[in-house]
Amino acid sequence: MKKLFRSSHLLATALCCSVSIGVSAQQKDTATTQPRTDTVPAANNLPAEAPFTYASPQEYEIADISVSGTQYLDKSLLISIAGISPGDKVVLPGDHFAKTIQSLWSQRLFANVAINITKIEGNKIWLEIALTERPRLSEFVFHGVKKTESDEITTKASLRKGSVVTESLKQNTVGVVRKYYAEKGYRNIGVSFEEQADPRQTNSVKLIITISKGEKVHIQNINIVGNEVLSDASLRKKMKGTKEQTHFTLHPDVEHVYVDSSDLKDTYWQDFGFLVPSRTFEELDPWFRFKFFSSSKFNDSKYAEDKDKMLALYNSKGYRDAAIVDDTTYFTRNGNMNVDIRFEEGKKYYFGNIAWKGNTRYPDSLLNVILGIKKGDVYNMELLEKRIGKQLSPEGGADISSLYMDKGYLFFHIDPVETAIRKDTIDFELRMVEGPQATIKEVRIAGNDKTNEHVIRRELRTIPGEKFSRADLMRSQREISALGFFNPEHVEMNPIPHLEDGTVDIDYKVEEKANDQLELSAGWGGYIGLTGTLGVTFNNFSLRNIFNKDTWDPLPSGDGQKLSVRVSSNGKAYRSYNFSFTEPWLGGKHRNQFSVNFYSSYQNPNAYSAAIYGKAISNNAYFKVLGASVSMGKSLKWPDDYFTFIYALNYQQYKLKNYNYFNIPGFDNGTANNFSIKLTLARSSVSQPIFPTSGSSFNLTAQLTPPYSIFNPTKDYRQESLKDQFSFIEYQKYRFNFDWYVPLSKPRSDNKTLVLRLAAKYGIISRYNNRTTLSPFGRFELGGDGLSNFAIYDRDIISQRGYPVYYTSDPKVNPENGQPTGYEGFTVFNKYIMELRYPISLNPSSTIFGLAFLEAANGYRTVEDYNPFRLRRSAGLGMRFYLPMFGLLGFDYGIGFDRLQPGSGLKDAAKFTFMLGFEPE
Repeated sequence: MKKLFRSSHLLATALCCSVSIGVSAQQKDTATTQPRTDTVPAANNLPAEAPFTYASPQEYEIADISVSGTQYLDKSLLISIAGISPGDKVVLPGDHFAKTIQSLWSQRLFANVAINITKIEGNKIWLEIALTERPRLSEFVFHGVKKTESDEITTKASLRKGSVVTESLKQNTVGVVRKYYAEKGYRNIGVSFEEQADPRQTNSVKLIITISKGEKVHIQNINIVGNEVLSDASLRKKMKGTKEQTHFTLHPDVEHVYVDSSDLKDTYWQDFGFLVPSRTFEELDPWFRFKFFSSSKFNDSKYAEDKDKMLALYNSKGYRDAAIVDDTTYFTRNGNMNVDIRFEEGKKYYFGNIAWKGNTRYPDSLLNVILGIKKGDVYNMELLEKRIGKQLSPEGGADISSLYMDKGYLFFHIDPVETAIRKDTIDFELRMVEGPQATIKEVRIAGNDKTNEHVIRRELRTIPGEKFSRADLMRSQREISALGFFNPEHVEMNPIPHLEDGTVDIDYKVEEKANDQLELSAGWGGYIGLTGTLGVTFNNFSLRNIFNKDTWDPLPSGDGQKLSVRVSSNGKAYRSYNFSFTEPWLGGKHRNQFSVNFYSSYQNPNAYSAAIYGKAISNNAYFKVLGASVSMGKSLKWPDDYFTFIYALNYQQYKLKNYNYFNIPGFDNGTANNFSIKLTLARSSVSQPIFPTSGSSFNLTAQLTPPYSIFNPTKDYRQESLKDQFSFIEYQKYRFNFDWYVPLSKPRSDNKTLVLRLAAKYGIISRYNNRTTLSPFGRFELGGDGLSNFAIYDRDIISQRGYPVYYTSDPKVNPENGQPTGYEGFTVFNKYIMELRYPISLNPSSTIFGLAFLEAANGYRTVEDYNPFRLRRSAGLGMRFYLPMFGLLGFDYGIGFDRLQPGSGLKDAAKFTFMLGFEPE
């Protein structure tokens, strides 16, 4: 076959001994035409003279089109892309086939494209589209990087087997690799490709991608010039994503691009800068810098954000014209990077007159109070936008927009307009459009695959027919998150306003998460052998569907009720049973939480005694506990609707036989009965139950037994035996718990933020009068992991990290050899906690966060012994893992400062604490 030549006399010569003429394009991304030299036997039906001349072009009809050279592509589709078909008329010579080649070439699938004329009969021609496909990617291998890194690059670059290997694919891969490693601090990335033919597949290659990361590049210095009002340190502090590396050197780096005349004058000593810590650190910075806990890698996007933050700091100080006039990055002699920035600060501005336009609902005087900005205040556009609510925070707030939106003005809009600039004073006009009040039309819920819709809908504050309120919208989101059935990071709200009729639809979207829990554990005790525990908690149970087998998965669910069953047994020495059920909305119309709880435990001291001493204490010795409680909780509207009031009736029966469980002489036989009423006033506004980032909670509790001694005012019960005194237990107990959560940083894009938790706990138990003996029941036990004696008898267990269970108020006395004789528990305690928490993962399938803590607590045997400043102190680190199936897993490593002894190390004062299922008090 022959290609179409541009020279007519060569074409005539070729046609004498050839069958075809063609045009082609090869290799590069632009279509070209050039001759082919392959030949075929001559055909008898060609005229002897040349059929094509530029002087007299002829029109032909395409009789047929064939495609050759393709292996993976559909031939009919290729003919369609080519834009020619049988029956088309073409003029030869002409440019018709050049357009066809361009159409095929633009697909970037071929290494060569040619159109050959295989036959001519009269005015009809037969064409062949001859293609050479680019090679396919049969396999790709990365060299020079870890497998986890290569997997991430593969995903980001969209590398797939079977893809066509093109220069575009390679360049895209290079771009992805460089961006990926640049974010990790590598700036000198080398990427090379090697193609190896794959003999296993036709026209396929194996691509070997070799990556050379080089050394990590750290930011050595950030040099700032042009700043007189703000110090280098204050500006660098705003650069959250661009930090300098730690260094200690006797030869400071003097490389810089911009020179500031003020930098040439050192007034540190003349200005007594050594009296100001920040000036001293800044002066020492070229020689010594301590930043072990910050990354010094350079990231372009974070650097751009940091420049905006520095300008925002200037703007907040009144310097609205501040600008970064120059900035550059360059490599230093040691391979690291310097960042140089030059500012022009401009002059300082102040707020002038502030006028309101368009307000009819609220007067200027009220709006001015909420705005909180007066004439003469330093210009701060960020503060102004915050006060008028241009940037709404998720928590809401006391701003102008919230004031209107909480009253239904969903269509409210406000714009601050500068009306005059007089020297250093700027006048503003705050122009608003109040719009009509929006009425909620429809409320739709999606994503609740397991939870019944009424469980979500009863938590909503946005009711169809009522006026829209942004505060109610945010409160609804919090209440849905607090249920614990959904991923709190994906509780979405979408108001859809309809300006034409003044209504708004609200769409809620939730994402179910697994929240049922299974407790399955076994432990080996040195004296009693193997102890096993099996517990299940269904946090979204449905009692009404208990007889509907179609709803069992594994039990009926979706109504928001809680069912918990727990069994623990050693066989001989110990066993306990616990059952509880909670209905959060008894009756379905109001938030009336109803709970019932039954529990029983049994201890056989003979098993312990036989294991320790080789003999039993006595026949039929035991300690039995039987208990039940019923409680009802009710939401309150005053002081606000975050308050709840809970009242509970409790009964416990304790039976002792030949067993001095409490180490109290004379109390080894008998039955004690404890009837009590427990009243709790609680308030909770925490953002979410597992990892709260804001809000607070507190509860004030009073637990009271009947005052039996009042009915016989002349009797001195202390003269009776302990068995008789404790047959009906009498006491009054009061508790106060408080928790407060404060975010210390703005949430990142993944909602992670550093959170400060402050907590305080107090408790006191006492007699009604001095004619009775306060029993050991109901008292407080402090120290240890908070799990000791749990659910065995009525005693409040208050943990303290870094200490064993302690039995005296002296912080220096912390024995680990057991309970002393005569100890009955503390009657007063206080505890203080400060924690810094940071989430590692907020995924609902595994919420993980780390914490650092400071803790102080102590217990006191009598009120007279109470001293709020005599405390046991500790500090340490911990981790928490919330897994839907198992609940809480956590551990703490605490150091008890008051356990430190002269000549001993931290190891002797440290204690490792493990927790499972719940967070101890």
